[in-house]
Amino acid sequence: MSTQRAPLLLALFLASLALANADLYGNPSPPALPPPSAELAPPPPFAVKGKKFPPESTFCIDPNATCFGKTVKCPSQCPMAKPSDPTAKGCYVDCRSAKCEATCRKRRPNCEGSGAACYDPRFVGGDGIMFYFHGKSNHHFSLVSDPNLQINARFIGLRPAGRPRDFTWIQALGLMFGPHTFTMEARRASAWDAAADHFDFTYDGAPVPLDNGHLSSWSVPDSQLLVERTATVNSVTVTLPRVFEIMASVVPVTREDDRVHKYGIPADDCFAHLEVQFKLLGLSEEVEGVLGQTYRPGFRNPVKRGVPMPVMSGEHRYLTSSLLSANCKYCTFSPAVSTGVKTVLALDPWTATLDCTSKSAASNGYGVVCRR
Repeated sequence: MSTQRAPLLLALFLASLALANADLYGNPSPPALPPPSAELAPPPPFAVKGKKFPPESTFCIDPNATCFGKTVKCPSQCPMAKPSDPTAKGCYVDCRSAKCEATCRKRRPNCEGSGAACYDPRFVGGDGIMFYFHGKSNHHFSLVSDPNLQINARFIGLRPAGRPRDFTWIQALGLMFGPHTFTMEARRASAWDAAADHFDFTYDGAPVPLDNGHLSSWSVPDSQLLVERTATVNSVTVTLPRVFEIMASVVPVTREDDRVHKYGIPADDCFAHLEVQFKLLGLSEEVEGVLGQTYRPGFRNPVKRGVPMPVMSGEHRYLTSSLLSANCKYCTFSPAVSTGVKTVLALDPWTATLDCTSKSAASNGYGVVCRR
């Protein structure tokens, strides 16, 4: 009897195995889905197909601002302060503007805008006047010096035979505020790779672990310093509420620039350097530095107007011994002076909005930003 049942039991067993990999009708099961990839993030709200979200808005609360008590809505052209597309413009709200309207702006340095430092290096002062400051290769100069803030720059460059001065670019920035320090540097590269990151950062002497990726960020609670990428690589915004906002990018000296300006760039160094734009907040009336002096009330810019290359002198006044020193002849930074950054109800004197979103970019970290 048992011998006769053995073939039947074997057939039932094989059928059960087949059904385990098939549907009720015997059709084979589809292949298993691959494991989810960490690189595939869900789409941002504004990119969800078939759905529309209202633009962000900011409520202005400073009674001294022209837009006090008004809600300023971001335009449809730039509905978000931090768009998911790194090439898109972000929404920027200034509650002191005459029209009480938000504007769209790139989240990269504007080399033609106030506070810019780009190229060989060309500055646009707080007074809106453009000038060049040549400096000297492998030396450090104070760009801004105030009791609560010091910003130095390291210049790199080269001097072709027969030239009276160096061609120079800003390779690094060193910031001191209160007891803290922060540096950003353009890493040397023999050849430019746009897909690779060329930034190095430190905070209080320790490396900053900032991941690649648009909108990735790093912050520290003790000073409220925020570093945020505005592209996958090579562009960031560094913000310290009520003190500064710095947009920075690393760029090379291109072969076309080398050809036009006759720099004489060697084949093994693309002279990666920084393009930056500063927004400086709460400066004293005695602020110093190559750039800082142009923010003083009543400053009379000495550069010659109407010439192709107006040059600002002052190398001897603003030369420092290192990237993180404040020992230039005109430096006024005092480490004993606190930045006074508070974690609650701190007001930005330029945008005059309240921080309810913890470092919102819509108004430089201070704004009642409404989302849905």
